[in-house]
Amino acid sequence: MNMKPLDALGELLDNQVLVRLKNGIEVRGVLKAFDIHINLVLDDAEFDDGDVEKKFKTLFLRGDMILFVS
Repeated sequence: MNMKPLDALGELLDNQVLVRLKNGIEVRGVLKAFDIHINLVLDDAEFDDGDVEKKFKTLFLRGDMILFVS
């Protein structure tokens, strides 16, 4: 089956995802929403920027900063 990127994201809704950003940071959280620009909303998100681990109840990620979602 040939799945389109937005269809694949739709399958991940309400599931834990890993998102790698262009700056090398990896963010983990529960995918709650996305749009055609691959802007993402994650709940219970967390990432480690090298100095300290940061946690967010809700986090918005701009699609133009995202390398991949898994």
